Amino acid sequence: MRGMPTLPGNADAPALPDRSFQRLVWLLAVTAGAVVANNYYNQPLLSEIASDFGTSERSASLIATLTQVGYALGLLFLLPLGDMLERRRILTVLLLASSAMLVTFALTPHFPPLLAVAFLVGFASTVPQFLPPIASRLAPKGQAGRSVGLVMGGLLLGIILSRFVGGVLGGAFGWRSVYLGSAVVMIVLLVLLRRSLPVMTTTFTGSYRQLLSSLGALFLRHGRLRLLAMVAALQFGAFSMFWTTIVFHFERLLHHEASTAVGLLALIGAVGVLAAPLAGRLADRIGTPAIIAGSSASMALSFLMMGIDGGTLLWIIPAVILMDLGMQVGHVSSMSEVLQLDPTASNRLNTIYMVLRFCGAALGTFLGAQAWHFFGWTGVVLLGLGLTGTALAIAAASRIAPDVVSDHD
Repeated sequence: MRGMPTLPGNADAPALPDRSFQRLVWLLAVTAGAVVANNYYNQPLLSEIASDFGTSERSASLIATLTQVGYALGLLFLLPLGDMLERRRILTVLLLASSAMLVTFALTPHFPPLLAVAFLVGFASTVPQFLPPIASRLAPKGQAGRSVGLVMGGLLLGIILSRFVGGVLGGAFGWRSVYLGSAVVMIVLLVLLRRSLPVMTTTFTGSYRQLLSSLGALFLRHGRLRLLAMVAALQFGAFSMFWTTIVFHFERLLHHEASTAVGLLALIGAVGVLAAPLAGRLADRIGTPAIIAGSSASMALSFLMMGIDGGTLLWIIPAVILMDLGMQVGHVSSMSEVLQLDPTASNRLNTIYMVLRFCGAALGTFLGAQAWHFFGWTGVVLLGLGLTGTALAIAAASRIAPDVVSDHD
């Protein structure tokens, strides 16, 4: 064993012809979007799933919550392995597991085991977070940032379009067809990646226990990491809470067209993804603190708009664009800074950031279901305002007193 991990530059990366590399980056972007979508197909389908199993909307919301919890734990226990094991082998195992869990989810006849499988679907869907470091390492000199940005764009677009695909296909062919179709896509992507990815050397030869134990030290060392992760958790919690409960709100407004309407609304919200590639450049000019404060303010304003006139489509449509814009820009800017805090530990820093972010999503999903159950749409709007308002307050405080979150605490 060589001891402490290091982060190699591109010098030891397998050389690829430029055209082959460009095709690979597009494949990585498509893979990121297709796999991350497995975590979100359920959101526009919860009402249909609840009806199919004869359970309540509140109980059905646990599917979304457990999927997010599974994903967060997968990030914690699997993502650090990207420094330790050969990447192509990891992706092979995870894509096979993901396909198997999707088929199981689609064919499960009873609700209680469906919840357990939902957790496993999330746990196996960590593939997208392995892909940006691969793109960065294989990129020719001067193209790493652009390549990572493209993969992240695919991931973000997958999150948005998953609700459109899930809502429209689920409304037309039933919710089970969405998961069966995705299982097939996982196998196709596995074959393509096995053919396209070169074998990559590992960067860490210590034990798995040593790998995980270093996460706590990194969390304590970097105040900026703690701040950015906290704001990201609050933002993503509000975002996930909205997309979990909007189908129930639309069920009241539109009745049987709720799933399709949520899918179309998600497609409109994809406008926010267009700003994601510009977020890194903007952060370089005015700084990440200003970006995360502005993105939190944008999301808070969107929830104010959702509360007008009882949450009609007239106000929800522009509010969703504003919410998606704020969430995507804030996330891309925050991740860009996190990965630069310590280049020798970028995978583990990404693990900490993403785990806390998805814990926020899981908590937001759970609290959103409770808010809807007890207080209806008004409760959802107030909870969203509380989460995004807290994110804005933290971001603003960090600009006023930056020493509080320095990396020398």
